[in-house]
Amino acid sequence: MAVETLIVIPARYGSTRFPGKPLAEIAGQTMLQRVAAQARAAAAKMSDAAFVVATDDQRIADHCAGIDAPAIMTNPACRSGSDRALEAAEKFAPECKFVVNLQGDAPFTPVHYLTATADALRQSAIDAATPCIRLDWAGLDALRDAKRTSPASGTTCVLDPAGKALWFSKAIIPAIRDETALRQQSALSPVYRHVGLYGFTRAALHKFTATPPSRYEQIEGLEQLRMIENGMSVHCVLVEPQAVSTSGIDTPADLERLNRMIDELGDPGVVD
Repeated sequence: MAVETLIVIPARYGSTRFPGKPLAEIAGQTMLQRVAAQARAAAAKMSDAAFVVATDDQRIADHCAGIDAPAIMTNPACRSGSDRALEAAEKFAPECKFVVNLQGDAPFTPVHYLTATADALRQSAIDAATPCIRLDWAGLDALRDAKRTSPASGTTCVLDPAGKALWFSKAIIPAIRDETALRQQSALSPVYRHVGLYGFTRAALHKFTATPPSRYEQIEGLEQLRMIENGMSVHCVLVEPQAVSTSGIDTPADLERLNRMIDELGDPGVVD
């Protein structure tokens, strides 16, 4: 089968803040096992789609064999998940037109987030697409609380009326001048939380990975800023929040918080 859309899951073992993170357990299943299940379900819903794990560590490749997930070994020198995704696409499905980069630390990314991202790429003249959630006030309060212990966890974004991303930040943006009045006017805050998922056209991914890291990308530690700083079009796909959700697991504290959430709300399994 010729693959038009490839979902790639970059999964490194040597995370600075959380070594071995893809193999960490969440309610009895590894993080990578859960992410692969989401990718498998999404690929099954799309025509001419497939998924693959891109790793640089044999321990993760061995784990993939045990959970029936295809895996590609990539260069340990890859400087980012996007570089790893492109290498995996070149090796696994060189004919694909679209590459969806699903981070290996986002175990409850719903299937429809993946399919909506791929649909946006197929239907619009854009370089990249990424989901985001408009937070209600409780969601914003929860994000602020999480940042007290994990300041780098959770990314927010601002976008224009057509959905084009204007900026991303690890800080909570925009700053809110008169929050009390806004809380009275609407149940929704003006803050959009970015979901750690990107879709690229093949040409855009080549261009992106060939461009040196940009100034604010390096300051914030957010590679999507390289696209904006270089004039590429990034479309934000608005999606609904999930009961059990996380913007990404960056630290053991994030994992503990997610496990507490599952204890309280139940294990959602594969999230559709």
